Amino acid sequence: MELLLSAGKVFLGVAVGLTLVVYFLQDRLLFQPYPLHERQRLEVRKRFAAVEEVFLESDRQKIHAWHVKAAPPDAPLILYFGGNAEDVSSMIDDALKRAPGTNWLLVSYRGYGASEGSPSAAAITTDALRWHDYAIKEWKPRQVFAFGRSLGSGAAVQLAAARPLSGVLLVTPFDSLTALAKRYYWYLPVELMLKHRFDSIELAPRVGAPLLCIAAEQDEVIPPEHARRLYEAWAGPKQWLLLAGVGHNSTDGAPAFWHTVTAFLRQ
Repeated sequence: MELLLSAGKVFLGVAVGLTLVVYFLQDRLLFQPYPLHERQRLEVRKRFAAVEEVFLESDRQKIHAWHVKAAPPDAPLILYFGGNAEDVSSMIDDALKRAPGTNWLLVSYRGYGASEGSPSAAAITTDALRWHDYAIKEWKPRQVFAFGRSLGSGAAVQLAAARPLSGVLLVTPFDSLTALAKRYYWYLPVELMLKHRFDSIELAPRVGAPLLCIAAEQDEVIPPEHARRLYEAWAGPKQWLLLAGVGHNSTDGAPAFWHTVTAFLRQ
């Protein structure tokens, strides 16, 4: 009996300890900030004449984005929200070449690019709305699209649920961070632990904007069934593309990827 009690105490201690470790490390697991120093940003500006940095203030912190000016100010605008470890300036070349006739705003989450502060689901959502409202007021684009990749799909869905958009493009999206976390940490009380939720599937039935949902068949980070659940819950017109033989970080290299994206933007 004493042996069983001792074993039970050890098990309980390990379970509590592991739960606490994961709880306090979840920001590091979810967000991998990619800050850019002044020299790096200067190199980007020198390389691309059609790009400028934009700074706003949000919650008394400076936030940063790249404005890719490839068309007149009132041309369609794409607000781009990247992955959890992405430097969004890496999208500038594709923004200039792949979607002619559009302008882009590549958003740096807090702690990324030249944005101050630390990332969180709440801050990303607040800043997405701020960037949208700033763009509408400043440039008056004819159309606004939200383009979210991986983690950025949460920001794009939040924006689509709060503002009228011409379309939403989601690449390797998840249905909710809670569902995704349960997949990997099934042995932990995820619903009680998770600070950053992005429950996109709860918002999807209320979003009427057209959707292009692109999933990767061999996605090792966000398996395609999570994207499919979100797609099925979407209220507006929708298009599904499953890229065969492609992983989480290799979607853009698939021949159908940019062809489908540009066709969706033209519709």
